Amino acid sequence: MSNKENNLAKQRITKLLDESSFMEIGSLVTARSTDFNLGNTDTPSDGVVTGHGLIDGNLVFIYSQDASVLNGTIGEMHAKKIAAVYERAMKMGAPVIGFLDCAGVRLQESVDALDALGTIYEKQVTASGVIPQICAVFGTCGGGLSVVSGLCDFTFMEAENGKMFVNSPNAIDGNRIEKCDSSNASFQSENTGVIDGIGTEDEILASIRELVCLLPSDNTESGRYDECADDLNRACESMDTMKGDPRYVLGELSDGHAFFETKADFAKDMVTGFIKLNGMTVGAVANCCEIYDEEGKKTESFDSVLSAKGCNKAAEFVSFCDAFDIPVLSLTNVTGFKACMCSEKNLAKALSRLTFAFANATVPKVNLITGNAYGSASITMNSKSIGADLVYAWPTAKTGMMEAKLAAQILYPDASAEELTAKAKEYDELQSDIRTAAGRGYVDLLVEPADSRKYIIAAFEMLYTKRMDTPYKKHGSK
Repeated sequence: MSNKENNLAKQRITKLLDESSFMEIGSLVTARSTDFNLGNTDTPSDGVVTGHGLIDGNLVFIYSQDASVLNGTIGEMHAKKIAAVYERAMKMGAPVIGFLDCAGVRLQESVDALDALGTIYEKQVTASGVIPQICAVFGTCGGGLSVVSGLCDFTFMEAENGKMFVNSPNAIDGNRIEKCDSSNASFQSENTGVIDGIGTEDEILASIRELVCLLPSDNTESGRYDECADDLNRACESMDTMKGDPRYVLGELSDGHAFFETKADFAKDMVTGFIKLNGMTVGAVANCCEIYDEEGKKTESFDSVLSAKGCNKAAEFVSFCDAFDIPVLSLTNVTGFKACMCSEKNLAKALSRLTFAFANATVPKVNLITGNAYGSASITMNSKSIGADLVYAWPTAKTGMMEAKLAAQILYPDASAEELTAKAKEYDELQSDIRTAAGRGYVDLLVEPADSRKYIIAAFEMLYTKRMDTPYKKHGSK
């Protein structure tokens, strides 16, 4: 039971936090309802362990659901303990971490339990943009509890035992769990856009510790800064040879080659995550058309286009960074938009959302064009037109309305193949060369790939004191 030291809910907390730093609060709370034989049931801590502790010296508040007590179900007192965690965290300016392992809303408490769940929602919404919210699904997270995970900024899921769903697999028309287990970690990670990472319990706890050390404690901290032991002028050799995989490029740019990716399995054509530049945490958003394994072998490839899922993934990430004063770096390599019926149904709205996120963000914004930047897709990717503070490009980058060959075919539909080749070359030299954009001020500087790190660090150093006055409004409508 939850009052024992070998309780699984408490063990997870102990493994996550610095040694001997956990201070439990509310350990004597029990269920107040006595309906349907609950009066004869022992409910230590009412099925949730709450308190605070340290991660590498950083204060965090935490709750961990205890499936050994009424299957971890949410009741009145259970929810009040979680709400109290949020209230203390917002007062102290510290992240909230939740471990979810719950069979749902407690049936015996009926409307009281429903109101309790709503109380958790309300606290999460109030805390959104004020303190980071992180959760991990170690057991069942179904129905209304899935909203709790969706309201968190970052969500992890245990690969074997984690189950998350709104409707259980067997409740979906035409489906059975044997056909498609829509509640398992791989399905949720690849399809919903909620899960940031899956793995073993120990891997998830390690990821949470790393993430906490990258993030500011709250929205008054003005980003996150640590000591940097890496060479600020370190050359990044051979980056251009793997520019299709921004994970490699970002790893080369970052202090100590460290890149923390978010939502890695979802919308792989867009990469989001955190790097360190001279000790400063920077959010990164990048187009992706190739994925390489640790041995440098290409494992997957995509068209260099914007998709609806990719745009939504990036927009949510940029909004988070803006809320917590985390500067944003974008790597642009895009030629257009994904052309399929599924994406077409959602693409216009998703593009609007990403455009809004970049344009609305007031944090320092730097864009590095590593490959192609064609058409209106390139505008959406943090261009100077929508508010990027600085735009850099590699000398081999191309920009303009579209690829030169296609432009020539449209401009000269009756030309011969030889004439088209000549016109395409002319168009490429006059319009697609990145120097043309630089000549008009749309690109601030051409930098060699190997020198990218030092120039980008210098850019963010210059932008450190950036301030913006925006028109009064309650909030944007997108």
